[in-house]
Order: sequence, then C-alpha cells, then structure tokens
Amino acid sequence: MGTKNKGTVAFLVICFGTTWAYIFGARFLLDLSLVNPLVQLPMAFFPAIAAIIVRRWITREGFRDAGLALRLSSGWPYYVVAWVGPLLVVMAAVGLAAALGLWSPDLSPLDTIVVGLPAWASLSLLMAVVVLLIPVYWGEEFGWTSYLRMRIFTDRPLLSVTATGLIWAVWHYPLAFVGYIEFENIPLGLFIWTVTFLFQEVILAWLRLRSGTIWTSSLAHAGNNMVLFLLTGMLLPNLDINTITLLVTAPLAAISAWIVLSGKFRSDKGALSEDSPLVSGSTSGRSHPSNSGGF
Repeated sequence: MGTKNKGTVAFLVICFGTTWAYIFGARFLLDLSLVNPLVQLPMAFFPAIAAIIVRRWITREGFRDAGLALRLSSGWPYYVVAWVGPLLVVMAAVGLAAALGLWSPDLSPLDTIVVGLPAWASLSLLMAVVVLLIPVYWGEEFGWTSYLRMRIFTDRPLLSVTATGLIWAVWHYPLAFVGYIEFENIPLGLFIWTVTFLFQEVILAWLRLRSGTIWTSSLAHAGNNMVLFLLTGMLLPNLDINTITLLVTAPLAAISAWIVLSGKFRSDKGALSEDSPLVSGSTSGRSHPSNSGGF
C-alpha cells in the first residue's frame, strides 16, 4: 500500500472508530444526551486528532500543506464571505419559504436568542460568538477539508469534494439514532441530510482552496452551525426538519452550482502553495514536519 493510501485508510479508521465509539458510548453506556453541546464537543476534534496522528506519525508528511497560516492579508475577502455567508443563506431560505407559502414573515422569534436583548443585539452577539468558536469547528475542517479532501482523487477536484462530502455525511449518521436529530422517516432524512453535507463541502472546500488557509472554512463551518441552522430552525418552527433542511439546501445548491460551473475550483498556483499534497508513493513524501505547522 502506498504512503498516501496508507494515510487515508489510517485517517478513516481512527476518525470513524473514535467518533462512533464515543457517540454510542456516551449515549448508551453513560446515558448522556448528545444534544448537550459539552457532550458533543469531543467529537468535534476527532477528525483533527486523526489527521494529526497520520501526518505526524504514520505518513510522517508533516503539516506544510495543512493550511494553518492565517493569510489575512490575501485571504480577507474569503473570511468576509465565510462570516456573513451563512446569514445571507438564512435570508434566502426563509425568503424561499415565504415565496412557497410556507412562512408568514415574522422575525419575533429572534428576540428570544438572548433573553432581554433585542434581535439586532442578539444577532450581533451571535455573529461575534461564531468568530470565537472557529477553533472548535477547525477540529472537523482540519480533518475533512484540509486532509482527506486533499488525499483522495487528487487530480479530480469535484470528485474529491463529492467523496469527502459523502464520507463526512456518513460520519454523522449515528447522530440520527441517539436523539441528536429526530427524523420521522430516517432513510429519507439521512438522504436529505447527505445532500446538504455535499453542498456544504463544495463551499467549504472552495473557501479552503481559494484562500489557502483552513481558517476560512472553519469560520464558515461555525457559521453554518451557529447561524444558518440555528436561525432557520427558530424562524420556521412549524416546519418539519426535512422541509427546513430542503429550504436551506436550495441556496447552498445554487452557490455550489456557481462555484462548479464558473470553474472556481481551478487552482491559483500563486496563492495556493500550501494546497498541494506532500504525500506520494515515493519516499520523498516522508518529509519531516515543517516549523510552520506548529506541531
């Protein structure tokens, strides 16, 4: 088995093994609720832990292509997109719901985000919290978007992103059986959920690719969880989870189509020197970790 394949297999075994064991152990052995953010927290870092173990000790490729540099000066437009994008998708999703007659515009639920604060202040606070939570969501992005996605189908970016999105979705599947998310029809719910993950991964990978840093996609991932899905659930309380997910998926699909059809996955070699995988079947892939990697 080549070095790259060895690393990919090891990453998947460690990531899935630790995460699924933790989920089922927490729920059925310790009787903990996966709805509790503190119980969820450890699983957010298992992909990163798996990637670190593989990069440092299994393939020994190091972290030079991990996208750990902030790149604020060149990547700031992508940080802005990653930060405000989820809020714009909320607007598109609820606008679509209104157009379809599924929602009568009512923003009053936003007054309950933080008791005692008006909606505008609560939203401002929420957007600030998203930035503070970047390190938490880095845990997944460092594994999926900044390791696996760069190691499978490396010469076919769209196929790589699709495969990563599918694997990322399957990694979440146990959550549908432990009370984290309640689907009335589990097979249908998992299918719709998977489609949403696919379109999210297209956008997250695009941010990582174009900015050259993992921190933009980590910011967008935080926004998806803390703004996009939170606010759409609050604003559309009378709709079932599948309908809400489909409404969110529609604008995500449109953005993904624009990214793919406009050729936005084409590499800008001047800006993306960190986005070239170091691993190959040769021994040259076994470089030592660079100092810039921080590990």
